[in-house]
Amino acid sequence: MGKFEITTRKNGEFQFNLKATNGQVILTSQGYKSKATCLNGVESVKKNSQEEKRFEVKQASNGKPYFNLMATNGQVIGSSQMYASEVTMRNGIASVMKNAPDAQVVDLTEE
Repeated sequence: MGKFEITTRKNGEFQFNLKATNGQVILTSQGYKSKATCLNGVESVKKNSQEEKRFEVKQASNGKPYFNLMATNGQVIGSSQMYASEVTMRNGIASVMKNAPDAQVVDLTEE
């Protein structure tokens, strides 16, 4: 089962990473000013990751594909890593769709 890990950035903002069962990061959030809004972001991923139309496929300036997960209001909830190919990127989307709904939340800011 996947998991969301909540951490604190150097600037004090909170962020989450969605990790697949193998521990690989498959989605990273923006920075949030509070832990509460970060947790709202996690809930938004759980909900929006079940609709394929919420995934926006992009291409970086170096030509590598990646994706953003979009909220219903059009805002980016999370972004993937850069992938070597379109096929591996599509596998990443499938992994987010599979892992996000039931992923546990691990708060690493309290350690």
